[in-house]
Order: sequence, then C-alpha cells, then structure tokens
Amino acid sequence: MELEERVAELERRVAALETEGAAEATRGREEPVAADFWALEGLKARLAGTGAEAAETADGAVLFTGAVRVPAGGRYEWQYGLPTGDVLDADWTQAAERFAALGHPVRMRLLREILGGRDTVAELARLDGLGTTGQIYHHLRQLTAAGWLHAAARGRYEVPPVRVVPLLVALTATRS
Repeated sequence: MELEERVAELERRVAALETEGAAEATRGREEPVAADFWALEGLKARLAGTGAEAAETADGAVLFTGAVRVPAGGRYEWQYGLPTGDVLDADWTQAAERFAALGHPVRMRLLREILGGRDTVAELARLDGLGTTGQIYHHLRQLTAAGWLHAAARGRYEVPPVRVVPLLVALTATRS
C-alpha cells in the first residue's frame, strides 16, 4: 500500500472514531423522552388529582420504589412517598442516627454480606476485614439500633423487608 493510500485509510479511521466519540459524548445529554420518566409521570398524574390529596401535595412529592431480588433469594417490592412539605418540615436531625450507622465501611459490608445470605455472626466472623467477633457485634448493634437490621434468631440477622429497598435507594443516591 502506498503512503497516500495509507494516509487516506488512517484519515477515514480517525474520522469514524471521532464521529463515534461525538455520538457517545452526546448520549448522556440528549433530551429525555416521556417514557424515560414513567414513574415520575405516574406521580405527577396522582398529584394532579382532585380533592384533599391534591391540595396536600400541591408542592409536589418524593417517591421511591423498587422491585428487587437479593442474592440470598429474597424478593422485595416496595414503594414509599411523602408530600414535599412533610419532608421539608420534618426534623432532619432524627435521620442522622440512621445515616450515621451507614457511615462506616464495615457496617456497609455487613449489610451487603447479610443481604447476600451470610446472616450469622459465625459466618461473618470468618470473612477477612470485618474485625473480631466483638467488633462485629458492635457494628451489628449499631445497625440494629438504627433500624437497618434486626435479629431474626439468636446470632442470625436480617435486613427488615421494609428497609431493603430504602437501603438500595440510599446506595443508588450516592452514585453520580
């Protein structure tokens, strides 16, 4: 292949890569379509209703929902919503304890392992990086006090069903 042909081929390939790169860069910035927001549209339709419910939610609402299957085999379907005013007017300091319990890497790992099916202290103690049995019990007590766990039986823990989807929502909220 002559030099001119090789240069022309390289120019075609670079142009193709640039076109592909430009398309990739704009994918995240495209205007969303209504179908992308089916849950939001359902919430807005509900808010647009009439009567006391519509008046109560005139400033909007917050909704989260999920249908999940965890590695341990549990399946959870859950939704929760509050009018915006209820969220803004609440005492946010009461949420600090629940958030604080999630603020330790070992506690987050414990929650993950328990959702994954390792639900006894003996199973958790065999894992590297979680500390001694005493340290594990300390973290389990913190998570239990905050409502993220409860003792299902002696030495066995589980994430309460009403906490599975909120936990996953909280984790999802930390993603960029």
